[in-house]
Amino acid sequence: MCHGEESAEQIKIRADRLGINNKDILFLGETDISLVQDAIININPKLVIIDSIQTMYCDEITSAPGSVSQVREITSKIMRVCKENAITTIIIGHVTKDGNIAGPRVLEHMVDTVLYLEGERYFSYRILRGVKNRFGSTNEIGMFEMIDKGMSEITNPSSILISEREENPSGSIIIATMEGTRPLLIEIQALTTPSVFGLPRRTANGMDYNRLTVLIAVLEKKVGLMLGNQDVYINVVGGIRLNEPAIDLGVVLACASSFKNISIPKDTIAIGEVGLTGEIRSVNLIEKRIKEAEKLGFKCCIIPESNKKLLKENYKLDIIGVDNIAQAMKKIGLK
Repeated sequence: MCHGEESAEQIKIRADRLGINNKDILFLGETDISLVQDAIININPKLVIIDSIQTMYCDEITSAPGSVSQVREITSKIMRVCKENAITTIIIGHVTKDGNIAGPRVLEHMVDTVLYLEGERYFSYRILRGVKNRFGSTNEIGMFEMIDKGMSEITNPSSILISEREENPSGSIIIATMEGTRPLLIEIQALTTPSVFGLPRRTANGMDYNRLTVLIAVLEKKVGLMLGNQDVYINVVGGIRLNEPAIDLGVVLACASSFKNISIPKDTIAIGEVGLTGEIRSVNLIEKRIKEAEKLGFKCCIIPESNKKLLKENYKLDIIGVDNIAQAMKKIGLK
């Protein structure tokens, strides 16, 4: 392992804290790529980790470390020596606040695979997501929890994400989302409260703010919920960021539940995209979502009617197909 940011002593302290005592792990605290190359050739390891590419430099290039020319030349040298010797190589790059690799994008084009390790500062969960893979699919993720011994794999993320849910509060519902090819059951919480100012406030934590405002407008126009004088807060539990439209139905039902102060049955799950006319549109991979809900003991699943017509299997839970928001609300006692 080549580390350009911390000394060998600092790495040793961290390894002791994590309980790592492996004589086969070698550390090189160097930023000169020529010295790193020589070490790789002499040792001929099975795995090389460069942390981080922005701190490495090449004497042949006059620009500063982290520049386009430096990153291109250093990555090219590492790739050449490691591919000639059949050595697996991991290059670590910094990430900006926007979630992109810092510095030049040339690094992403040169490597075979790009993996992002995502997570929120105040949550212990991390998602390892593949965004590029020349030798396989990118529709896979790994979910981990940061503990005192490092990152530990979560084999059943859905059970973790809904484990702390209260008995049966209003404004709470479970939705089924897809992260790659893995279904996740996640709790969505909504809170509506009368606004004390002239302009009501909308806050979305874990979903797109603009999407929330659209769904609130649909609730007002098509269902008649008067949310114009209400502050509306949405929270996706667990610090997960959701972007797919299949969460729409869960969001509107949670908002209606909070506004009416009527609890949604705890064993109910909602899946579906909401259109501007209030219709519930079909979503993909519905079978995987239903099977995940069935595995965790849910008794009722509200899905688009168009999805229900295409189901080929029989499930233990009760599957309810709906065409619009009003039907969905009526099925669970919100209307």
